Amino acid sequence: MLLPRLPDPVPPAQHEIAASYIGRLARLHGLDINTLWRCVTDRETSGGMRRVVVPERLAAITGRTTHALAGALPELRNPQPDWAMFRHHPQPGCRHCDAKHPGGEVIRVLPHHRYVCTRHRLWLCPSDADGHTTPLNALPEIVQAQRRHLRIMRRHGWAVTYDAVLTALLICGQLWSLPENGNGEARHDWVRRASILIPPGTAVSAFSVARLCAVVYPEAVALASLFASPYWRQQAQKATWNRHLFNAEIARRLRHPNYSSKEDDNDPISHWANMNARRPPLAPIYVHDQERNLRKPALSPATQLVQQRRAQAFDASRRAGEALVAHRYLATVFRRAWDPMRKHELLPNGDNYYRL
Repeated sequence: MLLPRLPDPVPPAQHEIAASYIGRLARLHGLDINTLWRCVTDRETSGGMRRVVVPERLAAITGRTTHALAGALPELRNPQPDWAMFRHHPQPGCRHCDAKHPGGEVIRVLPHHRYVCTRHRLWLCPSDADGHTTPLNALPEIVQAQRRHLRIMRRHGWAVTYDAVLTALLICGQLWSLPENGNGEARHDWVRRASILIPPGTAVSAFSVARLCAVVYPEAVALASLFASPYWRQQAQKATWNRHLFNAEIARRLRHPNYSSKEDDNDPISHWANMNARRPPLAPIYVHDQERNLRKPALSPATQLVQQRRAQAFDASRRAGEALVAHRYLATVFRRAWDPMRKHELLPNGDNYYRL
């Protein structure tokens, strides 16, 4: 039996998961969450134990059309969205944006291109280990990088942009792990931003890999615009003069005047140019699953222990990018570098090359 229309059916938030919205409705009206969930869901047609939301039932108790609900709740869309476009784990959004949505915490499944709330200057994703967002008021260049990121996405599409940005984040982490003279002037900005987001002496409480990702994000987006561009990908694949043009552009964006002469095997950008510039974009390893991702993930004790060790050893001026490189958020592009099927592929010059 369906419940009557709720007296105060608040609207869903953009990209909110259905379980979060139904939970907020239940808390606002003093209802049992499980009872309301069973009221608006039904067993999946395949005969399994999983329950799926019936849009018409949710529309009946909220007084909103199924079209309006589906516009905010991706799980209600028919046909289903391409879940590869979204991060596989739901998470909280901007706390200021969520303040207008009463009933408890709003859990969303955000698209891959959403890293910053530009309105309130908060870092969103990858989210901090403690589940909170990081304020960016002192670092406007990170907010501006989000706007450039969106321009790349509109120009090249989500798949190319996803690959390019994650690749650039991985490369920036690798460069930050090199000796001081190995990553150009960008290193000074990374150390400066890290001292703001993780002030000296507070690493045990303030350290998180999410903040390291924010530290390198402006340079990562600058590199990603090259990695996403068909023109620059073609220049990166060619030898002699065309490759020099690509290297010169990299040197300009990293403010590294000596980079144009760097093409050794240990250089992560050269590795990308030699091995991956000609390849199609990578798809995410993990894709959002409505059954398994009803709630935001919690850190396991082992992950918390690793986090504590990294916090204790953190030094912005010494191999600080290693924690970023090893983070599971970059698993898609990190795994590509170690794909055993590519060990025997040849470079354009006929040599066999495979090194991270």
